[in-house]
Amino acid sequence: MTTAAAVEVDARSVRRIALSHKLSRWDVRFSPYLYISPFFLVFAVMGLFPLLYTAWVSVHDWNLIGGQGDFVGLENFVTVLTQGYFWNSLRNTFSIFLLSSIPQVLVALGIAAVLDFNLRGKTFWRMGVLLPYVVAPVAVALIFNDLFGDKFGLINSAIMSLGLEPIRWHVDVLPSHIAIATMVNFRWTGYNALIFLAAMQAVPRDFYEAAIIDGANRWRTFRSITLPLLRPIIIFVILTSTIGGLQIFDEARMFDNVGQGGASRQWQTLTLYIYELGWNQRNFGRASAVAWLLFLIIILIAVINFLITRRISGTADRKLRVRAKGMK
Repeated sequence: MTTAAAVEVDARSVRRIALSHKLSRWDVRFSPYLYISPFFLVFAVMGLFPLLYTAWVSVHDWNLIGGQGDFVGLENFVTVLTQGYFWNSLRNTFSIFLLSSIPQVLVALGIAAVLDFNLRGKTFWRMGVLLPYVVAPVAVALIFNDLFGDKFGLINSAIMSLGLEPIRWHVDVLPSHIAIATMVNFRWTGYNALIFLAAMQAVPRDFYEAAIIDGANRWRTFRSITLPLLRPIIIFVILTSTIGGLQIFDEARMFDNVGQGGASRQWQTLTLYIYELGWNQRNFGRASAVAWLLFLIIILIAVINFLITRRISGTADRKLRVRAKGMK
């Protein structure tokens, strides 16, 4: 009897240990998915559902007041693609995007390199470059709208004091794009600079000390050590700048009192065009079609950006490896 009880106890212990091991394996295997699941649940509700719902609206005749109408298939896409306003807004979007993103990344890199020096009061300077980011976009647009005023703006006053003709910021295409790009750069350059600075702070200082001992100057260490090690962060900033730059709305919307992108739509972006179709013309079907076209354009440009930057990064890495082999 005693032997049977002991066997029963041993069997329970074995089952308990087996269950514990099984739970431990499940914990290791499934816990990471549970930890990240809240993000994807929120994304499914706040991101994926609106995306799919917009696709559903884009294939219907949908009015802001009347609601859902007949199924029209791709008619809304064909209609907006044959309208000149769509291509005009697409051109404006790319123009403002290029004028803002390229200088923004380059200047942010330069600011981060300066902040990486052992400056006095470096916390003050680092916080200072982030201040424009915390200013509301509407406030930035109002301030810069006064600076870029056609008649009484501060910039035109300075230009006229030099005996030059004033620039028609709200009339001509390129000046209006430069003005809007300046607002975007003002807000986001400091933010990107801090991202670059955080990456620079992670670079081992031994690399710089060894390079300085070998006679390298500041520019050489920046070009040969800092930039190669910052490539993943540079790719990340370029991708996020691409996604944000193609969705410019606040600055363009607030650049004048009307908010339609200019009298001749000279700075109307795709997001402003979506706003006009949806809320002024009350045609949600066409607005959703443009929104989906913008989404596909962003995906395409982001993939091209990623492939180009990865190719450049791979080429530079191969050169570094060849150079390192030559030094051995």
